[in-house]
Amino acid sequence: MSSGPVGVALVGAGVISTQYLTALTGFPDIRVLAVADLDVARARAAAETYGVPAWGDVASVLAIPEVEIVVNLTIPAAHAEIAGAALAAGKHVYGEKPLALAPEDGAKILADARARGLRVGSAPDTFLGAGLQSAQRALRAGVIGEPVSATAVTQGPGPERWHPSPEFLYQYGAGPLFDIGPYYLTALVALFGPVTRVAATARQARATRVIGSGPQQGTSFAVEVPTHVHALLDFAAGPSTSATFSFDSAVPRRMIEITGTEGTLSLPDPNTFEGPLLVQAFGEDDWRELPVTGSTAGRGMGVLDMARALRDGSDHRASGELAQHVLELMATVTESADAHTVRTLETGAPAVPPLPEAWDPAASTLA
Repeated sequence: MSSGPVGVALVGAGVISTQYLTALTGFPDIRVLAVADLDVARARAAAETYGVPAWGDVASVLAIPEVEIVVNLTIPAAHAEIAGAALAAGKHVYGEKPLALAPEDGAKILADARARGLRVGSAPDTFLGAGLQSAQRALRAGVIGEPVSATAVTQGPGPERWHPSPEFLYQYGAGPLFDIGPYYLTALVALFGPVTRVAATARQARATRVIGSGPQQGTSFAVEVPTHVHALLDFAAGPSTSATFSFDSAVPRRMIEITGTEGTLSLPDPNTFEGPLLVQAFGEDDWRELPVTGSTAGRGMGVLDMARALRDGSDHRASGELAQHVLELMATVTESADAHTVRTLETGAPAVPPLPEAWDPAASTLA
């Protein structure tokens, strides 16, 4: 087994890469060795900004022997292709969400990795942040008794208002369900376990959208996917959830509330790493804030947990298997909405143990 910091390369130098590079270059247990992009000049700019020693196209970066994990930050349509190329090069893969566009593509990635003795990890890793980790500990401590149900809502006017190139967010493999849904669904699966049954509806409010910022401001583009999805989810462990994913609301709302036999827990926005975490017991007139402890290091925590697991042989938490269940869940929601029928899921999801409260991204644990 190797020792010392784990070598990492990023593929994709788009908008989200800045958050990853900020976090990953600050973790002593990770060495960011290279950045790749179809636009090599963009890869070079990102590398030079963050002090990364190498940049280039995908093939040249995958050829660097010291790279152990490839962080795949490409658009969803390229996730499976880049993951396959990285695995073929003998690299572990950690990808942005979703794992792939379709469950069969995600299953192929996992099967390929198993055959090669390699690991797959996937965003979102926000469930490793202090807010949701504290929620997991609160549920295990019984602060609201036995969980009975949950309500999850993410709604707003859509990313075209701020994203300079939002077209891909309205194409197959994105939309509010596949783009924002993974944060909420991953958090719920990490807390409750796998989903077994789904009933859903979906609609598209407008056939076109207009880019609101950047060099393409004012440009119209086609919408290919539903922009409002509502789903009822049954979990194998018992709780049920009402979930709404929408790019059609003028009023932003982002929340998960879990109702138990002794009260209700209000979780932080699962697209963040922080709090607040609130509880209201039966008989109380208002919310009480609970302590929030843990890391708020940001996007890349899942990569670090995977890197440390590589060195000590443990299981990493933001796993490909967890992401595959969420991908299958989103595909089943889509099928249910299209067919106007209740659908079942046969596959499970791995249990996700909480991080130790003392888990510290800034302190090296690797000799």
